[in-house]
Amino acid sequence: MEFIYGKQDFCNLERGEENCWLMANGLGGFSSLTMAGSCNRNDHAVLMSCAAQEAPNHRWNMIHRLEEVLVTEEKEFHISSQDFWEHERQECGWKYQTSFVYEDYPRWSYVVEGVEICKTMALMPGENTVGISYEIRNRSGKRAVLKVLPHLQFVPKGASPAEGQEFEISLAEGAIRSNGRSLYFLTDGDLEEFPVQYQEGLYYRYDANHGRPEPGRTAVNHRVSFETEPGQVVRGELVYGTEPVKITAEQIHKALVKQRAELREQSGLKDETARELAAAAGQFVSYRASTGEQTILAGFPFFEDWGRDTMIALTGCCLSARQYDTAESILRTFMRYCRRGLMPNLFPEGEQEPRYNTVDAALLFILAVYEYYQRTGNLAFVKEAYPVMEEIVDWYEKGTDFNIAMEEDGLIRAGAGFDQVTWMDVRVGDILPTPRHGKPVEINAYWYNALCIMSRFDELLRGSGEEPSGKSCERELCRDALSIEGNLQKAGREAASTDDSLKDACGEYKQIDLKDYASLAAGVKESFRKQFWNEEAHCLKDVISGTGADRQIRCNQIWAVSLPFPLLDKEQEKQVVETVFSRLYTPLGLRTLDPGDPEFKPVYTGELLQRDLAYHQGTVWVFPLGGFYLAYLKVHEYSEEARDYVRRQLLGTRAALREGCIGQLPEIYDGQFPVFSKGCFAQAWSVGELLRVYEALERH
Repeated sequence: MEFIYGKQDFCNLERGEENCWLMANGLGGFSSLTMAGSCNRNDHAVLMSCAAQEAPNHRWNMIHRLEEVLVTEEKEFHISSQDFWEHERQECGWKYQTSFVYEDYPRWSYVVEGVEICKTMALMPGENTVGISYEIRNRSGKRAVLKVLPHLQFVPKGASPAEGQEFEISLAEGAIRSNGRSLYFLTDGDLEEFPVQYQEGLYYRYDANHGRPEPGRTAVNHRVSFETEPGQVVRGELVYGTEPVKITAEQIHKALVKQRAELREQSGLKDETARELAAAAGQFVSYRASTGEQTILAGFPFFEDWGRDTMIALTGCCLSARQYDTAESILRTFMRYCRRGLMPNLFPEGEQEPRYNTVDAALLFILAVYEYYQRTGNLAFVKEAYPVMEEIVDWYEKGTDFNIAMEEDGLIRAGAGFDQVTWMDVRVGDILPTPRHGKPVEINAYWYNALCIMSRFDELLRGSGEEPSGKSCERELCRDALSIEGNLQKAGREAASTDDSLKDACGEYKQIDLKDYASLAAGVKESFRKQFWNEEAHCLKDVISGTGADRQIRCNQIWAVSLPFPLLDKEQEKQVVETVFSRLYTPLGLRTLDPGDPEFKPVYTGELLQRDLAYHQGTVWVFPLGGFYLAYLKVHEYSEEARDYVRRQLLGTRAALREGCIGQLPEIYDGQFPVFSKGCFAQAWSVGELLRVYEALERH
């Protein structure tokens, strides 16, 4: 899908900085600037690298931006754009920019007094290598030189170079070194080195508007020049990488285009927007060095790979896009790290231990395995995963960390004190803006579905002649033992006369408290209906806690309808969908809280505390929109009328791809009037959940 922006989109720098673009390399590294070519975030970079042995979260901002100056016989013109705290220093290349186009990679066009310049940039998949190309058409009648000055940082993402940080350059080796890092270069232009110069006071407009106003600093120690005579067309390039460069910019462009074309084709989706989302989803998949497997990064530019986010995003980003091998790799990683029935929320880095502070990741893992099986029919993988799923259910039933346990009514409680373990997990010091301790609605919907899935898998594996797991074999032995013991008792004999091995088996059976998943699920369903249904509001309570939070109308209830195994009757499901639509729906996402609630916060902006107090208190999130559309299609039985309605509503998604990060979907919007994207400019579960909707429309 080609996104085109014309001269009207560059009437000033602020307009030119409204949108950015993203290229990710599958290692955690990325390239991202505004469509004006400037940095309006500290996290923007021409090359944000991440070494394979450190992937995906140890990112270094190597080349922050490019300063570009066109020199004619009489004048100098900045065609680069950048703002500074002293705004009179602003580089005003936006004045000469005629267009910006994004399709797999960014392309800029400029016209300066008869000189046309076309610039492209591409990031090599699987490498920390960026290629920049220029085509210069000189129709000015004068000699013209384009001078390109890469502004370097060589610091971890989010930092700025220290004052006086040393930068060394070797033209013979083709390398720059600083702060223990190396950057290699290759160019067909004229490269000139000079003593390092520091540029102070870069102004990051986006950061300044969101409580992160620290000015930026860069270093420059070389320039590359491309000279043209009147009437001449010159093509030149620069390539930078963290390993010695052995590839051209043109080869990088071709490799990137090929990779994204393969992602679109493999998805099998027909809709143009759906295919673009499949390509966008591929940008979140990354190699993780500590596990040696694939993972999903939660969002760019801020977030890492988190268990909950990965499990939510996996179904859409991998399964809906038919990236089954990637999904299997990710699921196997989580299987290895399951502990006390919990899945990691943060994976280990170096000597650090994983963090398990999430109630939903483990249950979502079971749902992900089910979705994987629905699409692949791979029963062998189900058998492999079954012991882990069994362990999850056992621990949730008897109780595990973070106050997670099944209560007598069969429902799951979670969280206590300052432990926020659902996705609404903000804590600021001693403040919990959205405390949901108790029995959260979506967690119990996941729990019920997990039990139904376990019952289904149990039947499938036994029907295929396969034993689900070692523990399941023990179950069969125990059941046989109890059956024999019961028959002996009926015959008037003492149980003591049974074989010792059978008595031992009976004891083992009683110790592990074997369960019938279907019967347990039925009890959960009955309790769920009794406790969560809010007849007055025609919807579900958000949590069972005995506080005022119980009756707050939130988006979490939509998953009780959209999940595969229904908890409510059809009329109740329709009422939930209608209530969510009337109180929470926007074309860009669902509000996290009813605007009529006294705790509703309409705007997400300002310092960290102000933002966090609004984060789940009304802010619009994109990813629950997927659950809403799937629920809508379900309650209307996927009728043609329902599918047409959802397709019309999805036009808002297509438009959203043009705003914020071009070709991506963001994390959040303001709660009252969602217009401009905020938070992470590219969010994995936003893309994945909407991709699931497109898949459902085409394949149901």
